[in-house]
Formats: sequence, C-alpha cells, structure tokens
Amino acid sequence: MRAFTYTRARSTAEAVSTFATSPDDQPHYLSGGTTLVDLMKLDVEAPGLVIDLTDVPDLDFVREEQGDLVIGALTRMNDVANHSLVSTNCPVLAESLLSAASQQLRNMARIGGNLLQRTRCGYFRSVEFSCNKRQPGSGCSAMEGVNRHHAVLGTSDRCIAVYPGDLAVALTAFDASLSVIGPDGTRSISIHDLFVPPGDTPHRETTLEPGEFITAVRVPMTPAAQSSSYQKVSDRSSYSFALASAAVGLHLDAGGTASEIRIALGSLGTVPWRAREAEQALTGTQLDEASIRRALEPEFRSARTTPQNHFRVRLAVETVLEAVATAQQRMG
Repeated sequence: MRAFTYTRARSTAEAVSTFATSPDDQPHYLSGGTTLVDLMKLDVEAPGLVIDLTDVPDLDFVREEQGDLVIGALTRMNDVANHSLVSTNCPVLAESLLSAASQQLRNMARIGGNLLQRTRCGYFRSVEFSCNKRQPGSGCSAMEGVNRHHAVLGTSDRCIAVYPGDLAVALTAFDASLSVIGPDGTRSISIHDLFVPPGDTPHRETTLEPGEFITAVRVPMTPAAQSSSYQKVSDRSSYSFALASAAVGLHLDAGGTASEIRIALGSLGTVPWRAREAEQALTGTQLDEASIRRALEPEFRSARTTPQNHFRVRLAVETVLEAVATAQQRMG
C-alpha cells in the first residue's frame, strides 16, 4: 500500500469541499472500506487523499417517505437487511443483502459503498496482468484466460468483467433512484442510469461525476415489491460470488394472471441486467415454467459466452424460475 493522507469529513459539504480542493489528482471517498482498502493493498487503487465519510451525520437511516422506502447511504448492510420496513415491504432487498459477503463484512459495509464496489475480476485485481479497466488500452487478459465467472451480457471487445454486487440487482428490478451530492450540488438519478457498460471505456463504471457520492436510495413500495424474492447460486454458500442471481417481484390478479412482473439478473452482466423483454412477454399471462423459459430466451440472444461460462445461461433461467416460485408463494 502506498502512502496517503487521511481525513474525516463532518458533513456532506465538508466532504465535497475537501474533494474539490484536493491537490491530489485521485482523491477517494471511504465509507465501510471493504472494497477500497483491499484495492489499495493490491496497488490497484492508489489515492493520495482518502476522505472518510463515516462521521457525516444524517446518512444512516431506514424510513418510509410518501410510499417509498428510503435508505441512507451510510447505513450498514446488516442494519438494512434486518429492518422490519425492508423485510416486510421489499424482502428482495433484505435477501440480496443477507446473501452478500459474510456477517462481519455486512457489519462494516455501507449501502452507498456496496453499490459502487468494483469488479472482483482476478485480472483487474492483479497488477501483473493486462486490464483495460485498470489501465486503458493495455488489453484484457480475461478474454483468453480463466473466465468462468465473467460476464456474458453487456460485454465488449475490451472488457468482460462482471458486476459483482447483489443489492444493485434488486434495486434495478424495482426502479430505485439515488440521491447524489457533489461539487455542483445535489441531484437524483435512476439506478438504470448509474452503471455504464464497458464499451470502449471500461475504466468508466458509473455516471457519477468527480467528487459526487450517493447520500440515499429510494425504492417504491409496490405490491410487486412485497411479493419479491432474491435467489443466488454460487459455488459455495459463503465467501463466493454468484454464478447467477435473480431478483423477481410480481403481482397477480384474482385469476392468477400476472398484472405486474419484474425481473433483474445478476452476476451475468457487466452491469445489473433488467430483463425487460421477458417482463413484457409475461405480463398478462399465467406464469408457468414453459412460458417463463420462452420469455427469457430473447434476453440471451446477445450473450457472449466462452467454453468456460456458457453453462451460466441455463443456470440463470433456473434461478429465475426459483425466484418466481418463491414470489408466487409470498403472493399467496
């Protein structure tokens, strides 16, 4: 780890001002530190200034506002997962958080930082390998390397690194929005507009401008959110990132027809992946296994697989089926 300057911000204004006036060309914000500190130890990240946000007040909360579930960005993952408002009104969020990392890490990691975690691609995290995400133009070692856990959706010729998080997948399914603050003031952005597919610029992962950070997450508490489920399949039940995951929410009418269905796929894409074609095909239908399988086929027409990871397309379909079944049970 390289030498750096550390400071603790006491307010959002102080944090933004410190970032904006820093002489260092790569200052970083720190919340839980469960990603940034690891990357600093590996020399993947080398900020000259680290601005700790954990003392910033009024960003640690879970509450209801005008029919929405609102979560402060500095709230710990476990606190959100175990909050009654979350488990009752949006169980998919609680399940996505509880399936992520270990108990110890969830007691440290914060919601905002979790959303912005960087890929776990081994080639990105190992500076001896070429990585366009870490060093633009250097190449992508994963293309011809070990890529069993790499993305099959949203890839480019320059990067196939998968987005590793769970919470963002659940938020993507339910059209969450994010409150953001930075040198130019505050703004609200959709979760769908936060993440950037690699394209020709894999080093740019989000639409946040320099000096901006997330202050809160807002999720509509709809009937589909109440009947929701997050399912995740991985090699091990802990200390292992998913091979496939699915966030599903649905609402059925009196006849059992899906009046609303939401599906997001995780661990398959370079960004959290909303299955909109499948949602459209299934809305207004009876949800049976055959129809769900047919509806999901178009989502994978553009999939770019390798001999090592092609099995995950089928695994994703099975994961969605399991999530739908759980959501149906919760609907009653």
